[in-house]
Formats: sequence, structure tokens, C-alpha cells
Amino acid sequence: MLDDRTDTPLPDPWPAAYPEGYAVVDVETTGLARDDRIVSAAVYQLDARGRVEDRWYTLVNPERDPGPVWIHGLTSEVLGGAPLFAEIAGEFAERLAGRVLVAHNAAFDWSMIAREYARARSAAPVRQRLCTIALSKELGLPLPNHKLESLAAHYGVVQQRAHHALDDARVLAEAFRPSLHRAARSGLRLPLLACQPLTEWSDSPAPVPSPRAGYQPSFRSTWRASRKRPACPYPNPGHYKPGEQLIQGMRVAFSGDTSIDRELLEDRAVEAGLHVATSISRLTSVLVTNDPDSPTSKVTKARTFGTPVIDEAAFVQLLSHVIPAESRV
Repeated sequence: MLDDRTDTPLPDPWPAAYPEGYAVVDVETTGLARDDRIVSAAVYQLDARGRVEDRWYTLVNPERDPGPVWIHGLTSEVLGGAPLFAEIAGEFAERLAGRVLVAHNAAFDWSMIAREYARARSAAPVRQRLCTIALSKELGLPLPNHKLESLAAHYGVVQQRAHHALDDARVLAEAFRPSLHRAARSGLRLPLLACQPLTEWSDSPAPVPSPRAGYQPSFRSTWRASRKRPACPYPNPGHYKPGEQLIQGMRVAFSGDTSIDRELLEDRAVEAGLHVATSISRLTSVLVTNDPDSPTSKVTKARTFGTPVIDEAAFVQLLSHVIPAESRV
């Protein structure tokens, strides 16, 4: 049997450990913050070898200003008559159930989806996700950067409507299939991560007025109040060694913007047994930043102290395999 894109032989049998199906997802949102909302969502359902089985798309009324209309093109007028997320949550769930969620920077798409389901007092039926950025790195693809358009260009996939959820999902599905086949031919273990549903969302009692004339105000959901985290119970094993795994007790600092909400990212680090530091010192094990060339004080100090620097996607992938350490207690 041949790969339908590259005409190269497919492995036979297909790797037994690979998932049985995938849900390639893209969501457009009102922004990147913890209280931003989904305005459109698309799912391409793929079988075990990446062939398209079905596709689905919906607009979603975010119950607030739509945010960067110049990016996603969805105005208050367009979204005003769209269903609320709670009204499409069931349909969305049907297309995700039993499949691995695939997205470009999957941590972001998953965090947005998980928050919407938490608002709706429900949970998405997703147990694992696969980030195509992480997969591209594992495959060693010669990309100039990790943007979706670069991955698409590498495989000759033509994008028709950038930042339209349905077309972005199509492009990603077409680019994911040959990446999946390359991984299968080389026997590569797919970089799958566990998906943890959120259960800590609560509604704010105060309505949020709309800055756009004619748009109806609504109640906005907010995160739990900030809290002081308990001390890390594990000793600091020292600097992270690039290419190896994180170890419980390592001190992690963050600098600059992150795709995942910072508080959520820090929570995941604490849950994994890491110490979240607010500053850089000689004891800091690793600095996480998406802009390692920026002149911020944290990046500058990291260079001075020889602190390893990794990006957000690498850090999220490492979080799934943190090595246990002995507790101080």
C-alpha cells in the first residue's frame, strides 16, 4: 500500500500502539486570556491512518465582544445569532469522543475547549492530545519556523482562508497525514499528552457591558481567585539538561507571553512536582520563554547564570514525563 501523498510504501502492519482515530481541531477565539471565548470551531475526523472521515464547523456566540475581527473576520452581528457553546457542546463532544485531539499548538486549543466545557458544567470526552508542532520537531522537519503556513508549505498544502477555523482544520489535517505516515515508517513514538478537564470555573455576578452598539451584555465567567501555592516538597536537583527529562523539584521560571494562560501553565507545573519561581537565580533549573532573544531581565539573567532556556511547546511536552524524586518529608 502506498502513501496517497508521497507514493512511498506504508508500513505493514501499522504501528499497534498508534491511536485508532483523530479529531483535528481548530478554534478561533476572542483573544488569548483566561476569560476569552471561542467564536468558531471546526473538527476534521480522521481514521487511524489519517484519512478524512467527516468534517464539522460551527459559529459560537461568545456572549461578549468578538475581539480581533481583523483576524477571524467574525463580527458581533454575525455572531449574535449563533448558538451558545452550551448549545453545541454535545455535537462537538460527539466529534471528539474516542479520538486523539490534534491541533497546531494543541495546548492552546485544548485549554480553550476545556474552559468552555467547564463553563457549561461539562467536560470534553478527550483523553489525549497531539501537537503538530511537537510532532514536526520529533520528525526533524526542515521548517523555517513552527507556523501552520510553514508546515503546510512543506507538504504543498494550499491554504485558502487563513484564520477561518474550517480551512485551518483542513490544512492541518492534510499536513498531519504525511507527518503521521513518516512517524509510522520510522517507528516514532507519537508525542501524545494527557488532557486534564477543568472543573474550577464559576460565573461572575456582574454583567459585562458590550463596547459595541447593539450587542447585548451578558454574564462573564472568571477564574478562581489567585492563591498562594504550597511549598514544593521535593529537593532541587539542579539545572535541566537539554534532551533529558524534567525532575520533580526543579525550579521553573516563565518569561513573556504564553499561548496557555500563565496561571494554568503554572498549575500544571506544580501538579507535576515542579517549583514555580517568580525570578531567575543560580538555583533556577530552567527558563520557559517563547522569545529567547528578547532583552528581558529574566532572559539576560538566564544567560548570566547558564540557566537552560526552552520554549513553551517543549515545556508542555516535558510535563507529561516528569521524573519522580524523593520527598523531603
